[in-house]
Amino acid sequence: MKSHYNDPATVQLIERRTLCILVDNEPGVLARIAGLFSGRGYNIESLTVSETEHEKHVSRITVITSGTASILEQIKAHLERLVPVHRVIDLTQMGASIERELVLVKVVGKGEHKVEHRVEALRLAQAFGAKTVDATLESFIFELTGPTDEIERFIALMAEIGLVEVSRTGVAAISRGAVGV
Repeated sequence: MKSHYNDPATVQLIERRTLCILVDNEPGVLARIAGLFSGRGYNIESLTVSETEHEKHVSRITVITSGTASILEQIKAHLERLVPVHRVIDLTQMGASIERELVLVKVVGKGEHKVEHRVEALRLAQAFGAKTVDATLESFIFELTGPTDEIERFIALMAEIGLVEVSRTGVAAISRGAVGV
């Protein structure tokens, strides 16, 4: 996704990037990475962390961030200099990658049209392929996995019906093809 940065002197493209960071799984690593971003004024749009190689005690951190090309290069350079970091891979630059996010959405029909809203919520959930993980006489909780833009559309539609609460995992991403990171 690219947009224009409104700088009167120059027009710079803002790019969204998906970074995969392989790190030692030890206390304080996530805090150091988050501190690097906050200390330099970089924004984290999504952040997921999980141990991926138990025997080697290696975790994978997936960060979605955005900025100009020079800022994105600075982010990668700063990350690569951190001691517990093994590798920083820019999945966006590698080419095709798969990104998915999980969301739980709680919906309660609102107003005098509660019954119609409940029916509409079920219809939309089915159209998006969302799974109903909880249902009461007053509410539904739906689970949906997909690309971030699909998640955003689902949430926006549910907001019209009676969205009460949203819980999101953040983006998990992996490069396509036979080669691993």
